[in-house]
Amino acid sequence: MFDSTSFGSLKGLRMIELGQLIAGPFCGQLMADHGAEVIKVEAPDREDPMRKWGQSAPLWWPVVSRNKKCVTLNLRVKKGQELLKDLVRESDFLLENFRPGTMEKWGLGYEELKKINPGLIMIRVSGYGQTGPEAKKAGYGSIGEAMGGMRNLAGDPSTPPSRIGLSIGDSLAATFATLGALLALRHREETGEGQVVDSAIYESVLAMMESVVPEYTQTGFIRERTGSILPNVAPSNAYPTLDGDILIGANQDSVFGRLCVAMDRPELATDPRYIDHQARGENQVKLDGLIAKWTSDKTTASVNALMTGHGVPAGKIFKAPDMLEDPQYLARDSIVKVHHPDYENLYMQNVSPKLSASPGEIRWAGSTEMGSHNSEIYKGMLKMTEDEMRSLKEQGII
Repeated sequence: MFDSTSFGSLKGLRMIELGQLIAGPFCGQLMADHGAEVIKVEAPDREDPMRKWGQSAPLWWPVVSRNKKCVTLNLRVKKGQELLKDLVRESDFLLENFRPGTMEKWGLGYEELKKINPGLIMIRVSGYGQTGPEAKKAGYGSIGEAMGGMRNLAGDPSTPPSRIGLSIGDSLAATFATLGALLALRHREETGEGQVVDSAIYESVLAMMESVVPEYTQTGFIRERTGSILPNVAPSNAYPTLDGDILIGANQDSVFGRLCVAMDRPELATDPRYIDHQARGENQVKLDGLIAKWTSDKTTASVNALMTGHGVPAGKIFKAPDMLEDPQYLARDSIVKVHHPDYENLYMQNVSPKLSASPGEIRWAGSTEMGSHNSEIYKGMLKMTEDEMRSLKEQGII
């Protein structure tokens, strides 16, 4: 444990973050958001590729590495491995997302590390998990999404399986890794024992696959891509407007009745083709056509206002500019401006979820400079002298 400022449910806990890209580091971001001291370790000669990723500028790094302290350390040499052990001795969590077997090759497997810190919780994120015939294969998020079944369901049935536009497999694995870390922490509070949290990308995706497996094993049904609709659940779709599209979900009988009144078509609620859930499901295409015809000569805002007035769930499809202007986003500070020496207008998503008594916060954006916290961690935490630091740097260890 270490002394921390008084914020966040995880204050007083320390995590050493190894690995790179998303599947591990997003777990570190979530922990850091809620007060853990996260020490991000990069090799001195190879930065995390996330420092260069972004559509128009390298703006992913300031988000995924926010609230983290960045140090450099060469884990491929004995002295670097010894220094990592020194850090582990003073920490609660070690997070890594290397290919399984890498940590063991460096003499840094869990069996070795728990000798110096029996309470250590080692969080391991990988494509296929730490065991099984596929374990040591290289596995990115996209492959995990395919293996877990998500890619098969993403997109329109007229096209090949689609990416949803986000690295969802990596983020899910990191989120489940975070859940596992907190469960392991609770176990340690009860027993004093650490353990390994083994989060596989494909299994994290699989966990979100609803009833896909039992639908097959019980009835032989195999789900396929359905595009924007939920088959046999109607109306629930995106409908065209004069200036875009609007999502409307009115599949419950009472809600559908209110939609019919809003459309000035109350008779549809008692039409045998749409009178109940089953009937609407059987006539989904025709019903969607009726609603689309009604929305197509109206603005998104006017349809949205009608839906709100009649108690029908609906909403516009947001892009970044919409998020920055929306009253709900503004009221809850869902997006906040974060100071950064290189970016004048750095806005990003706020910490989630919100806790009433011990909320997390964004203290700083991800540091641009590699090793920006070397002095604080090595001199402050490990009590190194300036001469020792200089020697390690000359040897390429930090």
